[in-house]
Amino acid sequence: MTALLIILAAIVLLVIGYVTYGSYLAKEWGVDPSRKTPAVTMEDGVDYVAAPPAVLMGHHFSSIAGAGPINGPIQASVFGWVPVFLWCVIGGIFFGGLQDFGSLFASIRHDGKSVGEIIADSMGKRAKRLFIIFALLVLILVIASFVNVVAGTFFTAADAGQAGLVFSPNNNQTTAMISVLFILLAVIYGILTNRVGMKTGPATVIGIIGIIAALVIGLNVGLAMGRTAWIVVIGLYITIASLIPVWIMLQPRDYLSSFLLYAMMIIAICGIVYAAFSGSAQFQLPAFTGWKLANGSTLFPALFITVACGACSGFHSLISTGTSSKQLATEAHAKAIGYGSMLIESALGVISLIAVGMISVGYNADLGSPATAFATGIAAMFHGNPVIAALLTLAVSVFALTSLDTGTRLSRFMFGELFLKDGEASYQDATGIRKVLAHPLVGTAFMVIVGCILGGLSLSQIWGLFGAANQLLAGIALLAVCTWLGEVGKNNKMFYFPMAFMICATLTSLVLTIKTKIGLIGGGEAAWGDWFQLVFAAAMVILAVILVIEGIGVLGKQMSKKR
Repeated sequence: MTALLIILAAIVLLVIGYVTYGSYLAKEWGVDPSRKTPAVTMEDGVDYVAAPPAVLMGHHFSSIAGAGPINGPIQASVFGWVPVFLWCVIGGIFFGGLQDFGSLFASIRHDGKSVGEIIADSMGKRAKRLFIIFALLVLILVIASFVNVVAGTFFTAADAGQAGLVFSPNNNQTTAMISVLFILLAVIYGILTNRVGMKTGPATVIGIIGIIAALVIGLNVGLAMGRTAWIVVIGLYITIASLIPVWIMLQPRDYLSSFLLYAMMIIAICGIVYAAFSGSAQFQLPAFTGWKLANGSTLFPALFITVACGACSGFHSLISTGTSSKQLATEAHAKAIGYGSMLIESALGVISLIAVGMISVGYNADLGSPATAFATGIAAMFHGNPVIAALLTLAVSVFALTSLDTGTRLSRFMFGELFLKDGEASYQDATGIRKVLAHPLVGTAFMVIVGCILGGLSLSQIWGLFGAANQLLAGIALLAVCTWLGEVGKNNKMFYFPMAFMICATLTSLVLTIKTKIGLIGGGEAAWGDWFQLVFAAAMVILAVILVIEGIGVLGKQMSKKR
């Protein structure tokens, strides 16, 4: 019954937040449904393509979710369910939702451009370039983390010496096959809706039938390859997916995958209700385990870094300003897409917390990956049903792939921006070496290769650094939108505390990481991964401090003008 009360409380609080605080933000900022969006005024058939609200919701929600709201809350469960629950709900309403909605709104008022352009508008060109470098570092970690997650859900040790079709497949082989079929299904859906002219409703019915067919095939015929082979295949896939028009892959794939996400959440909630009244599984997590754990981790800043996407994520700001703002048909949809999607993700974070609580008193390595722990926990509510466990593992991998698709496309946008001068719209307007470096294929290839190489590390070596870098990006994104709103005379006071808190928490975490790695290196115990984390963390801290100083200076000038 504890689990049922937790999810009901989360849903009620998140709905109240959406109706009240979300509406307040839209009113304060002047969201205008009658104003044309960049998707309409700058339509190009490749990146700027107005999407129906259900399709865009599917893209945005699937992209921001990924594996984050599952991995983060489950790993943070070692602190107990109360801290994780409170941060998912409070963080989602007042931190993550604010950032996502604000970033989306600011971008559509900047021709669908990235956070870098928003920063340039209020903080100058140098700050813009520093932010782009900062964001690219985060995106490398995004690619590395989710390549690692996807390869892990496709590969088992038994696959090391074989490749090809497998009958009577295990869960991972099933997941791999269905994911590949899902990609083909997305292309078919995109052609039906954008070239054949089929309406969204009939095409959706065909898509859902296709999903069911893919599930049936995958449960009977799997696909096996070694882990390295999967990393290479995933790298090739995301390279192609990031370069082709959004209507071929990005929009349809994310839209269709959103049905898996919705189904996963519905199954989970039904499982929680069923377990509450049948006793099929008991919630075992303690409410609170203490401010400091046996391994030395302290609730501040570890909790706020580890939960990540379940409460607030800087990666969301890149999606809001990189792809979603280019597909928003009207500002009337901005609140649902930007703010609502974040709150649904917070609910997913709470569900993940409950899932691990059904099988353990806290997450540990014996439970396997967080994705496996999630699937096992939900399946335990249905007496360990293996089909449900397989479907949930599939859902996690599908969402990680959508984040990879979107993250790689964002990398292409931002890498190109880094080498373009004012007035240059694309690489074709540049000259010399800048024209080569700004070419979409160059940026994509660089980010994918580096990301896939790092993806070969263990997830534990990447995730902690990803969490801190990602949350620091959230603080910088909040700062960017805050300064821009101040420049245009809008209320930006709601950003002050979330912005300061996220920056302080993440800088603290990165400094602790630097201190730990220096200790390992000094003691001669460091591996190359420790050197990587040290250099990466130091670079993030330096860039962030410079950007924060620039931002504080701008906010100070704005306050002086109001006096």
